[in-house]
Amino acid sequence: MKRYDLRHLKDDFYDRMVELIDKGLKVGEAGIFLFEVGDFSSIQKSADVIKETGHDLMNSLKFNEVDWTVVVKKVDEEVRKERAEKIAAAKAAAEKAAKEAEEAAALKAAEEAKAKEEAEKAAAEEAEAEKKATEEAAAKEAAAKAEKPAPAKKPVKKSVARRNTARKPKAK
Repeated sequence: MKRYDLRHLKDDFYDRMVELIDKGLKVGEAGIFLFEVGDFSSIQKSADVIKETGHDLMNSLKFNEVDWTVVVKKVDEEVRKERAEKIAAAKAAAEKAAKEAEEAAALKAAEEAKAKEEAEKAAAEEAEAEKKATEEAAAKEAAAKAEKPAPAKKPVKKSVARRNTARKPKAK
């Protein structure tokens, strides 16, 4: 196990860390790397760098108030190549899935736009048909009024009117 202090490099220690892993450690040996945290983005980035190079990240922890340590185990070249291939395959699969999702979203958007257009067209046709029906009904009503003469009022029969006024209640 070897210890390396990279605090003097501040936030630019990644290349040096990879170089020390590749040249300073034997296969199966672990190295402890001490670096300055800063804004905490260096912690995730250091883990990502180790993963990309194909080595094992054994531990990552806070050393004191401003420093961080990572423990890395160097793996042989064959394992690194396998891991790199897996990472590349996973990345390709993710890109393919993203592309398929994008195409599906575009297809869905096109279908929705077409359905919206058809709905608007149907609504416009329905409004036109309703307007036409209203106009036809108004025209028929106007034609019906023009054809029929107004009914004449029947005169009230005089005898009925006289009969009603002529009756007087009987006195007892």
